[in-house]
Amino acid sequence: MQHSRTAYVILGMLSLSPGLTASGYEIHKAIEDNFGSFWGESYGQIYPTLKRLLSEGLIEAKKPDSGPRRKRQEYSLTESGRVCLREWLALPFQNDPPRNEFMLKLFFGGEAAPGVALAHVRELQRRNQHMMATLEGIEQASRRYPTENPNKPYWMLTLSLGMALTRAALEWGESTLAQLSAIEAAEAQPRQAADTPPEANPA
Repeated sequence: MQHSRTAYVILGMLSLSPGLTASGYEIHKAIEDNFGSFWGESYGQIYPTLKRLLSEGLIEAKKPDSGPRRKRQEYSLTESGRVCLREWLALPFQNDPPRNEFMLKLFFGGEAAPGVALAHVRELQRRNQHMMATLEGIEQASRRYPTENPNKPYWMLTLSLGMALTRAALEWGESTLAQLSAIEAAEAQPRQAADTPPEANPA
């Protein structure tokens, strides 16, 4: 049976350690904490998908017997769910076509007022700097995970790609700010000349 990628994200999260159980809330938080920089799932996607996976026997549910979590429904991966996850992992990956408004506005930047493109690139730089700080924080936190965890090398490879892409974007941003500043300075000269009133002819 075909599933949404939300289903495979949930199956993947529940596969990360033997006997792992997690509530819908904990799954959502783990997605944000571990790979929120490149993937997102809303509660509106997670909870209906949990019900479907439960009905198909790919996960099972239980409530803790005691403690503060006893009111939460928690889920764990079944062997059928693990088989389903492994089948999906073997398929060719499909990245969605990008819809990047920053790149779209930059492409049409020649029509923008002076300073607009520069402001957009500065904002992108700010966001990428924040992203890099987040990824560096994850890298530091990852040192607390036990090195014998078989999943850790794959987590670190994913993290290193995210850091490499963000670092490249920051380098591009620095170069682009310099280029745009030069372009706008050159375009400003004819505007200034046009705005300067001609000198009066001597009598």
